[in-house]
Amino acid sequence: MFVRELSREECIALVSSHHIGRLACARDDQPYIVPVQYAFTANRLYGFSMPGQKIDWMRANPRVCVQIDAFSDGGSWKSAVIYGRYRELPDTKQWHQERLQAWSLLEKRTNWWEPGGLKPVAQGVVGTSPHLFFVIEIDEITGRAMDEDPVDISSHSRRDA
Repeated sequence: MFVRELSREECIALVSSHHIGRLACARDDQPYIVPVQYAFTANRLYGFSMPGQKIDWMRANPRVCVQIDAFSDGGSWKSAVIYGRYRELPDTKQWHQERLQAWSLLEKRTNWWEPGGLKPVAQGVVGTSPHLFFVIEIDEITGRAMDEDPVDISSHSRRDA
């Protein structure tokens, strides 16, 4: 097995083929990481959430990163890390089109609102829905992979000859 850098195209392919990642944010020198469901398009990740710790922290510090990985049965893996900036898509005329785009991309997946729409404690009933859509604008994407070592048949000796 050997580790190699992924090209930008390989990173994009990995991010495009998945929909769950780990969103990391920080506030007051304290990191916080949570799973998120996302939709990827045009150098952006779209997400959905209820208000809570991650939203509060990203409002205070919009610099975030998202990690996506994939594993195979043989022990190989790929991982991409996205560095970017959080921005909310409020339910206003200015953000209406992008908010609709986020919603239409996310709803293509079963249970697209999980885990962002669920909370571990009961929520009170309010007159309007507190859910929100957001975008992570990608500044940089990097990745690595661990692949099986290519076998050099010429270096193997034959013992049963």
